[in-house]
Amino acid sequence: MACPDPSRGIYLTYLIQGLILLSVAYSLTAGEYFLGFTAGIALLLTMVPSLMTRNMRLCLPWEVNLLIAVSLYLHVMGHVGGYYVLFAPYYDKLTHLVSSVTVALLAFFATILADHQGEIRVTRAAIVIFILTFTLAAGAAWEIYEFTLDQVFGMDLQHGNTDTMVDLIVDLIGSVIVAVSIAIALAREERVQFVRLFADPCSKQVPEDFTDDPAEGR
Repeated sequence: MACPDPSRGIYLTYLIQGLILLSVAYSLTAGEYFLGFTAGIALLLTMVPSLMTRNMRLCLPWEVNLLIAVSLYLHVMGHVGGYYVLFAPYYDKLTHLVSSVTVALLAFFATILADHQGEIRVTRAAIVIFILTFTLAAGAAWEIYEFTLDQVFGMDLQHGNTDTMVDLIVDLIGSVIVAVSIAIALAREERVQFVRLFADPCSKQVPEDFTDDPAEGR
């Protein structure tokens, strides 16, 4: 299906992508090829959502695309701009909070997608649990990634057990914020709006698979 014409807000995403591209160019001209490479990967990741949903009966709201771009831009500038050091440790925690909120929203989107495709039947409780576990798993995977780079390439991404644990706690906070918000919204019978928002914003008819069942997760 064809997604509706995007809101003007999508241009904010394009702006962030442009800033990431400038970071790539700056890193390469400064001889920081590894930073340029990682910034380039971040730029590609900002394009993944639209590429994945282009030929599917799905449309991501521009706000979600913007949040993905912002979380990746914060990470890029943390290294390219030296903000991780300049504003330590607060910048790192801010990045973790924004990233965890982003991942949690994507986890929610994944449950809607799975239900929409008829693969599983999700309840409100299952959605909340999946958001929490998926976000924490992603946070743990990121800490393993940083640990591996430190051990293999002698980098200084982690600063002891306290730093790692606080990062995971911030990830938990971000996931709880999203999970609680989603639970409250679903309890107010706003699930139909979520379905239309993610699955088919052009359609006025709600698929039967998405109708609320009072006996299920309520």
